[in-house]
Amino acid sequence: MDETENLSEELRAAAIMPMPFGRFKGTRLIDLPEPYVVWFKGQGFPSGMLGKRMALIYEIKANGLEKLVRPLLG
Repeated sequence: MDETENLSEELRAAAIMPMPFGRFKGTRLIDLPEPYVVWFKGQGFPSGMLGKRMALIYEIKANGLEKLVRPLLG
């Protein structure tokens, strides 16, 4: 697997990961409302893989890149 495939797979994994708690429990991270993700940015993302993936989703949403990620969800 080359670097591009690894990046695509990580983007896909982050996008489809379900939120494990809270008001949006069960919602894919890519489908979380932007204000909710921005709130987490201000409060601090959770630790571990969830936090890393939420930080990635934050960057995607903040930079208007969702249209580039959604095709990976197939």
